[in-house]
Amino acid sequence: MIYSSASLAKGGAKLFGIVAVILIVVGLSCAVWVPAPASADRNQCAPPGLESATVLPKDLSEGQASAQDEDTQTTPTVVPLSSVNVGALGLDTPGVLLVGTLSDAPPNTCINATGRFTGFDNELLRAIADKLGLHVRFVGTDFSGLLAQVSSGRFDVGSASVKSTDARRHTVAFTNGYDFGYYSLVVPPGSPVKQFTDLGPGQRIGVVQGTVEDAYVVETLHLQPVKYPDFATVYASLKTHQIDAWVAPANQASAAIRSGDPAVIVANTFSIDDFVAYAVAKDNQPLVDALNAGLDAVIADGTWAQLYSKWVPRTLPPGWKPGSKAVAYPKLPDFASIAAQHHRKPVTPAAPKSTLEQLRDSFLDWDMYRQAIPALLTTGLPNTLILTSSASVIGLGLGMVLAIAGISHQRVLRWPARVYTDIFRGLPEVVIILLIGLGVGPLVSGLTNNNPYPLGIAALGLMAAAYVGEILRSGIQSVDPGQLEASRALGFSYAAAMRLVVIPQGIRRVLPALVNQFIALLKASALVYFLGLIAKQRELFQVGRDLNAQTGNLSPLMAAGLCYLILTVPLTHFVNYIDARLRRGRAKVAPEDSAEMVSSSIGQEMT
Repeated sequence: MIYSSASLAKGGAKLFGIVAVILIVVGLSCAVWVPAPASADRNQCAPPGLESATVLPKDLSEGQASAQDEDTQTTPTVVPLSSVNVGALGLDTPGVLLVGTLSDAPPNTCINATGRFTGFDNELLRAIADKLGLHVRFVGTDFSGLLAQVSSGRFDVGSASVKSTDARRHTVAFTNGYDFGYYSLVVPPGSPVKQFTDLGPGQRIGVVQGTVEDAYVVETLHLQPVKYPDFATVYASLKTHQIDAWVAPANQASAAIRSGDPAVIVANTFSIDDFVAYAVAKDNQPLVDALNAGLDAVIADGTWAQLYSKWVPRTLPPGWKPGSKAVAYPKLPDFASIAAQHHRKPVTPAAPKSTLEQLRDSFLDWDMYRQAIPALLTTGLPNTLILTSSASVIGLGLGMVLAIAGISHQRVLRWPARVYTDIFRGLPEVVIILLIGLGVGPLVSGLTNNNPYPLGIAALGLMAAAYVGEILRSGIQSVDPGQLEASRALGFSYAAAMRLVVIPQGIRRVLPALVNQFIALLKASALVYFLGLIAKQRELFQVGRDLNAQTGNLSPLMAAGLCYLILTVPLTHFVNYIDARLRRGRAKVAPEDSAEMVSSSIGQEMT
């Protein structure tokens, strides 16, 4: 039998798609079943315990004794805990404290392997809420949008090791400090940078966007840093020599640096007046007073000291203590003695590795794949499909309306469609999501119950509609005008001719483009995390990102990427196959088969 070149090409494309899927599935299966290497627990979202106690770096203890006079923000006293009226705290849901936090900044704020938001900041807030008789509901979000979400009422409290700087006090109010929060300078071994003053123009200095470290580099050092969205990414960039230095929160830096990592802490800096506190909306002073009272209560009964010793055990700087100025100094273990007892040899930098070894360690850790895949399949995949499919329905429906309005001869229909399309195609996706989530969210909080899922789906659907509308419009206008004229000549109305003749042909012609838009929407669903999601609402990318933050390894993100490939590659080839069938039409009957059918039919008639 002779095959045409077109048939061979199509068969090759189908075979490639099948092979690609098989390779991906086999790779994931290997990731699940390959025995894990014997290694220590790398979970950074677990309390290190008292045995990990450290002393305050010398560069922080020098010249800080007189800094207490500069602290003008800590309150002299607090209201009695018994006088706090829980019903007057301005909570959106009575009795429930809605808290915006991070999932990628251990040991202060993170999400553990069981899906629980934990860390020193969050566990302390749970203890304070218990004193007030409140339940706590944690929602994960991105740091760059946290304070705006607190200010707008999306969250009652922001818990993310937020330093109470003067600039931030213009946006939100702060409680008294619960941690002193200094930051460190992290560089590769052998770097000429030994202190902050060694940083200069021409050097790539990594920071997390929107943090006080970002402001310190810009406003104090007068340099332009390289800004990253999270701590895991900036540290990975330092290890692979993408940046020359990392100005980092001390707790995150000490938790991220592992034995043998090509990174060392060479300097630290601290300001007593910029303590770490919980962020609250500026107009909600009753909640600030209540949290201050609860903080003093957990300090007085020893809960603060217990959590501090469990999560971030280190000596306090001279002149600083948590809570109000009236509360007693917390009773803490002798961290210096404990640190001396558990003294270990200094961590030595790792031996230089080849590029292939670095890539293997970062992306091909099979133990990380085995840990990531269950969470990706049970939590990330369903949420990704829900977000994408729901937004696709909105996008297709509204996109069809925009397409028809866009080709209308009436300006009252055509111009609004054009303006809508220009706006939603011109703005970045993350800006649209934040505008809808932070702008529209407070107006419809009664309908959504502060659940970002409907807002995220709406934002994705509105974005998709702008692109789908243009795709459908081009497809409809590509149909020969004679099709419409012939339909009208046969007695069809304009609406019936468009619905039954023109639009089906237009959709068939742009089917691959519509699938490409669906794939783009599938990937854009990761941006919904900016609106804040509880642990069980995380999509594929965020599950991989959280596991990356817990372990410091990029393999979970690679596993999430493979899940996206499993969704998109078969879909692409399936649609290409359907498109080819639609263009080719039904296969012609071969002559010999036709003759057999005729003779068979004649035989049946004769009988």
